Amino acid sequence: MDGLGLYLLFLVPPLVVGLAVQWWLKRSFAEQSSVAVLNGMTGAEVARAVLDANGLGEVPVSESPGGPLSDHYDPRKRAVFLSHPVFSERSVSASAVAAHEVGHAIQHQEAYSFFRFRSAMFPAVALSSSLWMWLLLAGVFLNMMGLALVAIALYAVAVLFHFVTLPVEFDASRRARGQLQNLGLVTAGESGGVRKVLNAAALTYVAGALAALTQLLYFALMFLSGDD
Repeated sequence: MDGLGLYLLFLVPPLVVGLAVQWWLKRSFAEQSSVAVLNGMTGAEVARAVLDANGLGEVPVSESPGGPLSDHYDPRKRAVFLSHPVFSERSVSASAVAAHEVGHAIQHQEAYSFFRFRSAMFPAVALSSSLWMWLLLAGVFLNMMGLALVAIALYAVAVLFHFVTLPVEFDASRRARGQLQNLGLVTAGESGGVRKVLNAAALTYVAGALAALTQLLYFALMFLSGDD
């Protein structure tokens, strides 16, 4: 198989899957954003309630400067950041996403093993992500196979990071569902919508990990097989 055929085989299907998953996430989020929670709490209020119930009163909840779905927990600042729709809306989607991000804060507090491993990997991943493509291009143009192999090894670190992220995200969603139910922040009927949003979000991480893996396999086959 030539280089173009190999490229299409390894990179196009994950791209299509990723786009489909992103579409499903946006659709699920929008659908559950139209469903108001019975308790009338905003996502920010839900996050605050879950944090306080877990002894994390010192962790602030702030509105993220990013756009929709920019929600995250920052372990360096020990703070939860919620996008405007999640921060201010009183919907099932807002409650689900807010509780998920608090799930990461609880992981941090409890020193959850995969969360610690992921945090420890971050500096190396940040460096490898910024360097590997430049090294790969340099290896190709300078005809230096060793440099290209170093680039692939660096990219492999980033791929590993994707897979370490999966249990972290799945566990945060599990914690979110449990907290919302145990604290009475969602009704039995609303919990189905929470699960739908969190499952769709989890699939984006699965799709991202698979796309990264197939790209790594593509480069490995291209260079290790000696193809141009």
